[in-house]
Amino acid sequence: MGRPVFFKQTRSGLAGAPFDIIKFRTMKDAIDKDGNPLPDSERLTRLGRFLRSTSLDELPELWNVLKGNMSLVGPRPLLPEYLPYYSADEKRRLDALPGLTGLAQIRGRNATTWERRFEYDVEYVENISFLGDLKILFLTVWRVVSREGISAEGHATMPRFDDYVRSDRRKGGTP
Repeated sequence: MGRPVFFKQTRSGLAGAPFDIIKFRTMKDAIDKDGNPLPDSERLTRLGRFLRSTSLDELPELWNVLKGNMSLVGPRPLLPEYLPYYSADEKRRLDALPGLTGLAQIRGRNATTWERRFEYDVEYVENISFLGDLKILFLTVWRVVSREGISAEGHATMPRFDDYVRSDRRKGGTP
């Protein structure tokens, strides 16, 4: 897949504070003639598919947990460029540390819609508990082993959030 082995990207953490997330690289840096990245399906390697389907690409994020930027359980951290598009309710996901796993991961992983993902994130924030986190961790192992919900229908991974923002849900008004 090329070097470096690690993939670093800025994400939004608690209260929207930016931090660098570290993962194993799963895609090639392939671009089209205009310099735009090719679709995920064309950049994702065979090893990358395996790493993602088993969630092994997430292991380096344990460093983010040790640094205090992330928790084991919480809403998955998203790109900072998405922040202006959150509704007031969706922004509530930023009231908890982002996590390696969360409700959205055990209730569909990438196969769930953005709308449902945000609903699950807010539900988590409203109901944070030690026992709830233990349940999520246990069910995450089950999801990974069963390899359910690895990708959204018609996508190698998941549609981009900005595609969702332009969808019917957001038509007729600004985000």
